[in-house]
Amino acid sequence: MKKWALLVLVIFGLFQTIQSQNTLDILTISGHYGFPQEYMDTYEDKAQENGVMVGLVLPVKLADRTYWYNSINYFYWSVTNGIVMPDEIYNPMHLHGFILQTGVYHKFNERHGIQLLFAPRLMSDLNHISGSHYQFGGTALWEVKYREGLTIGYGLMFNQELYGPYAVPLINMNWQLNDRWNLSGLLPIYSKISYRVSPSFSAGLNHFGLGSSFKIGDPAYTGDYIERRSIEVGLFGRLKLAGAIYLEGRIGYSLDRRYEQYGSDDKLSLAIPLVNFGDNRVQKNVSFGDGGYANMRLVYSIRMPQ
Repeated sequence: MKKWALLVLVIFGLFQTIQSQNTLDILTISGHYGFPQEYMDTYEDKAQENGVMVGLVLPVKLADRTYWYNSINYFYWSVTNGIVMPDEIYNPMHLHGFILQTGVYHKFNERHGIQLLFAPRLMSDLNHISGSHYQFGGTALWEVKYREGLTIGYGLMFNQELYGPYAVPLINMNWQLNDRWNLSGLLPIYSKISYRVSPSFSAGLNHFGLGSSFKIGDPAYTGDYIERRSIEVGLFGRLKLAGAIYLEGRIGYSLDRRYEQYGSDDKLSLAIPLVNFGDNRVQKNVSFGDGGYANMRLVYSIRMPQ
């Protein structure tokens, strides 16, 4: 029952198409703090999660109805504690992710458009980088404008993770209910329900949940990888500082949070959100619990032409 309730919460998503949204965040710099949480067993000390994200979006107009879309995102996650763990357990954790998205958005007419993105990744501890630290995937979305203020895209994201193929059915939504309420996101990865309190301040609900895997290049861990997953649900407030610069604060709770270590040959058949097929893997480390988080981000955002 918990998983079904969680699924309902996360049905709104990421990778928003260029023309289907009123604004576009060009540059985002954020810091993440996870409140310390106890390990599920074995250890008495608490785990401390911290993170950093930098995102840059560069759309280039090729023709009246065609854009070349580019974005680069950098993620850093660390998990620290005061525990001495066995030599074969990766601790403390320092994980880096570089995700490039590049491709074409084309609008066929006033109602229909398509987005095709190629998305290579470097996911690693940045030690002894080799071909096994790279992953390849992509996103395809078909967009339909149903009426003024309501555009929905339907598609699929695929990535070849270190544990196997990962496929995510997508629903990309931008719904301007009125001059104050807006629902946007790419289900089931990212979403926002936003209320415009004033011309310079908005607030609402948000969620972010993107699973990923990182190669450990340090030879001491014999090619193991870390699978990270977390669904962050919370409240946000976004304040316009000056011009196109915004300060956004978020606070909430991380659900189903895991940093799981597996051997390089320990894989599954197929993963989709909330379900793994053929998963007989044996986790090497001990997970810590879900918990609260706080996030602060600085955003440079522009209004897109309609």
